[in-house]
Amino acid sequence: MSITSALGDDWVPASDGMRERSAARVILVDDAGRVLVMRGHDVNQPERSWWFTIGGGIDPGETPVEAALRETREEVGIALAADDLVGPVLTRTGIFEFFAETCRQHEVFYLARTPDAVAVTSDGWTAAERELLDEMAWLTPAELREQPLEVFPPELPDVVDHLLAGWDGEARHLGVQLDD
Repeated sequence: MSITSALGDDWVPASDGMRERSAARVILVDDAGRVLVMRGHDVNQPERSWWFTIGGGIDPGETPVEAALRETREEVGIALAADDLVGPVLTRTGIFEFFAETCRQHEVFYLARTPDAVAVTSDGWTAAERELLDEMAWLTPAELREQPLEVFPPELPDVVDHLLAGWDGEARHLGVQLDD
């Protein structure tokens, strides 16, 4: 399989040659203070596993909000409405190895709340997601800090604590982060 097809058509070469894309992510929290996270791995680094938020690439012609809603529906089976999203509450650019290639992803994060840890499903996962995603879990910020795996963004537990205390209306900008 070629690198281009492994990464997908939404990863395009930037002027510096690094493949990049824009993505929308959702920090979905319940009233118990838990955030829904996914655990995945890279097929080229099967021994390494990490937790991250719901979300993915923004399709051509799609707004970040539309992408966040689509990704939440596809990845976890939860149908949100646009007015369920707050923000953006966070932005960052992550640089990481994926399919043996260094990639750059420009991410915008939204907050969504649910009263309880609603049931999630992997029914909408693509074949690639089924190969790369290992599990989903509702974890508190303390549980995220205590578990041994990496979390992306690394500040996620602190961000969730901040958002649960009441979002101040300001998007937090994490800048460029090396996720390796």
